[in-house]
Amino acid sequence: MFVAAASILWGTTGTAATFAAGVGPLAIGAVAMGIGGLLQALTAARAIRQQWHGILRQWQLAVLGAVAVAVYPLAFYSSMDLSGVAVGTVVSIGSAPVAAALIERFADRKPLTSRWTAGALLGVGGAAVLSFAGHSPETPAGTVAAGSWSFTAGILLGLLAGGTYALYSWAVHRMIGGTVVNAGSGTIAGGVTSRAAMGCVFGLGGLLLMPVLAATGAPLLASGTNFAVGAYMALVPMFAGYVLFGLGLARVRASTATGISLLETVVAAALAVLVVGERLPAPGWLGAAVVLGSMFILAPRPAGRRGRSVASPDVSTASAGGASAVPADAHEGPVQQQAGAERQQQDTDHDGGHLLAADARRDDRECEQAHQ
Repeated sequence: MFVAAASILWGTTGTAATFAAGVGPLAIGAVAMGIGGLLQALTAARAIRQQWHGILRQWQLAVLGAVAVAVYPLAFYSSMDLSGVAVGTVVSIGSAPVAAALIERFADRKPLTSRWTAGALLGVGGAAVLSFAGHSPETPAGTVAAGSWSFTAGILLGLLAGGTYALYSWAVHRMIGGTVVNAGSGTIAGGVTSRAAMGCVFGLGGLLLMPVLAATGAPLLASGTNFAVGAYMALVPMFAGYVLFGLGLARVRASTATGISLLETVVAAALAVLVVGERLPAPGWLGAAVVLGSMFILAPRPAGRRGRSVASPDVSTASAGGASAVPADAHEGPVQQQAGAERQQQDTDHDGGHLLAADARRDDRECEQAHQ
């Protein structure tokens, strides 16, 4: 639900950008992700400071994620500008789940399940039908001929956007997960909170985007409307949206999160009809329905339906609540005490609310009983 909520906010960016006359794709991407990233770092400053040692232990992931954060918006908005909104959106968002799955397969040795494959294929196919059904080939303005150099460049940039989106999602997920010590009922120890991980990665990425914003952002100050669009893009879809996305990445795998984010295409199409005044033909509505249907396949199964079988530490971070059983010796001695202390720090750091705090207290009671 966190990832779905973030996707709904991201789906408003295309409609919002139509109100910014004369603002180029680089400026849109830089102001949205750059300012939004810096705001994340500012609001997460306390969490970053408290967990600085944990972040330093994973500095390679933080740097890798920051570079991906800086490249993604520039590639994404440039792809739509060069190859058209429909093609750019499908290639960028549609390639992200595949890229995330490949990263997890080779970096984490996680197998691709048939359930995920079916859901991803449905989602990508539905997004393609939805986007291309709403793309009018007769429109002369802004239309890019297939086979031209700009169209090809747009396709390549879309693939780059999908790959970098998957890359920073994976990096943040790895930083949050860390080393699992006590995985009962979603307890994760050894990593950092989603607030600290997102603030660090997106703050560094925002800094990298500031020179681009300085070089291309003058049109954002040309009118009050352009400034309002830039402020909205930074505050709502990018800042608030990625806070929600970070909370989701603490509970599901990157491949699952990028698959669920295909919902963005449905929201974008609906707003194009309701706000911009575009018309969506019947195949487009069918594609939207297919994307929504894929959400039920991609969403992880509730923990209660999978039983209490012993699972590997990697699997624990892939479920909706991170639920997994671990051997009894994982709850004993100093390891249990360290897990409880680290979990208590995470839960009190504005990262999960009362629900996770209650889960942590229940975990501590269960571990104490097992130790006794």
